[in-house]
Amino acid sequence: MKSVYLKELTEFFSTTIGYIVIISYLLINSLFLWIFNSGFNILNGEFAQLTSLFVLSPWVFLFLVSAICMKMFSEEINSGTIEILLTQPLKETDIVLGKFFASITLVILSITPSLVYFFSVFKLGNPVGNIDIGSTIGSYIGLIFLSGIYVSIGLFASSLTQSQITAFLLSVFLCFFMYIGFDSIDEIIHSNSIFFSKIGINSHYVSISRGVLDSKDITYFISTIIFFLFLTIKSLEKRK
Repeated sequence: MKSVYLKELTEFFSTTIGYIVIISYLLINSLFLWIFNSGFNILNGEFAQLTSLFVLSPWVFLFLVSAICMKMFSEEINSGTIEILLTQPLKETDIVLGKFFASITLVILSITPSLVYFFSVFKLGNPVGNIDIGSTIGSYIGLIFLSGIYVSIGLFASSLTQSQITAFLLSVFLCFFMYIGFDSIDEIIHSNSIFFSKIGINSHYVSISRGVLDSKDITYFISTIIFFLFLTIKSLEKRK
C-alpha cells in the first residue's frame, strides 16, 4: 500500500494535477468569499463565521475530487498497465487503499491553506476572536469525511471504465446524488420520516458542522467510505 501511495502522491506533484487542484480550490473559494458581491461573501455577513466556505466546498470538491480520481484506474485500464499492477505482489485492497489515501492527502493539502480564512475572520470579528471555534473545527472534520466519500466514489467510478471522461461524469453524478439526491427524494414523496435524507451525505455533514461529533455521523461517513472502497476492490477482482 505504501508504494502505491507514494507513487500516486509523487505523480500528483510531478505533473500539474496537484497544483491545479489546490490553486483551483483556493481561487474559487476566495472569489466567492471575498471578492464577488454575493450571499457567500464573508464581508457582507453580520457574523464572524466561515459558514459560506463549508457550504461552497462540497460543490467545488464535487468536480475537483472527480477530476483527481477519474484517471486512477481508467488510465491504467486504457493503457493496459492495470494488468501489470494486478500481477504485482500486492492485494487489490493495498492498491485501492494506496490510491485512496494519496487522493485524501491531496484534498487535505488543498483544504489546509484555507486556514488563512479562519485567522482572517478571527481577527475581523468584533470583538477579536468572536468566532465559533468548535463549529469551525467540526466543519473542517466534516469536510474531510465528505471528501473521503467523494474519493471512494471517484475510485469506484474509475474502476468501471477505461474512459476518463465517463469516469468523471459518473463520479460527479454519484457524488451529487449521495450529497443532495436523497434529500430531493424525501421532498418529492413528502416524507415526514426523512428516511432517505439520513442515507444521504448532507444531513450528516450539516450535523457534524455544528461542532458536535456524533458517533452516528462518524459511523455513517466511515461505513459509506468502506462500502464504496469495497465495491472498487470487487471491481478490480473481476478484472483480475
